[in-house]
Formats: sequence, structure tokens, C-alpha cells
Amino acid sequence: MDLAYVKKVIKLIEKSEVDEIEIEEEGKKIRVAKHKNSQPMYIAQMGSPAQQMTASSAPAPAAAAPPAQEPAKPEVKHHEVRSPIVGTFYRAPAPDAENYVEVGQTVSVGAVLCIVEAMKLMNEIESDVNGKVTQVLVENGKPVEYNQILFLIEKS
Repeated sequence: MDLAYVKKVIKLIEKSEVDEIEIEEEGKKIRVAKHKNSQPMYIAQMGSPAQQMTASSAPAPAAAAPPAQEPAKPEVKHHEVRSPIVGTFYRAPAPDAENYVEVGQTVSVGAVLCIVEAMKLMNEIESDVNGKVTQVLVENGKPVEYNQILFLIEKS
């Protein structure tokens, strides 16, 4: 899959009503998605070989009538740390090193929580809140998707 092809896909998405498309071809996978700022995003991952190109898109949800009155929601104390990219999740900087964080550990803004490896680049994922790690939701060495929840942190 060459860069010119990817650029064409991005331009098509920009001009269309489709919000997201995922294409897999010859072991390479791309996902282009529009987000709130209406800018398409490019994510690539090397995967298992595929014989055919596949594409899928989800229809836009129908507009719902606003509810008359919603009950007050309790304040959510858990913050979700999500993967900003597709890749492989690692809890430690090296196989023989200690994990960056453990459940029950207090972290501050900017503390490294894990690494997500994408295309041989090690991307450190940092905490964006102060609090206590309450759950690690991904096993070490497992693949993660874009926007997948990695950690739950109880805000302090």
C-alpha cells in the first residue's frame, strides 16, 4: 500500500458522508476516521496477510429527540486512559525490567504508565490525571486498538 493510495482514501473520506473506513490489503491495515474536528486520521498496523481488500463503514446514528429531564449523574471518579494508536502494549520498558505502574500505585500527571509499540517505535503513554491506578485492562504483549481503554485511574 503506497502513500499516494492512502492520501486518496483520506481525500475521499473528507468529501463523503462516511465517518470511518478500514482497509486491509497484503498484510497492511489502515483505518481512516473523521473525529469531532472533522479531520481524518491515519492509523497503520502490520497484520496477517489478507487475500482481498476489505472496507467497512458504519452509518451515522439517527438524531434522537432530547429527553425532557435527565436525573443527575453521580460524579465519575475513574478516569479512562486510552490508547492513542494501534500497536502492542507493554507494561515495562524491557522484558526483564519492572512494570512502570502497578494496581494501587499513585501516579501524577506525566507519569509513564506503559509503552505502545507501533511500527517499531516505542510510544510512552503518560497519565493525564493525578490518582491511583485501579485497573490494568490489557495483558502485557497483547495488541491494542486505537481508543481502547488501557488503565482506570481513580482521580484524587
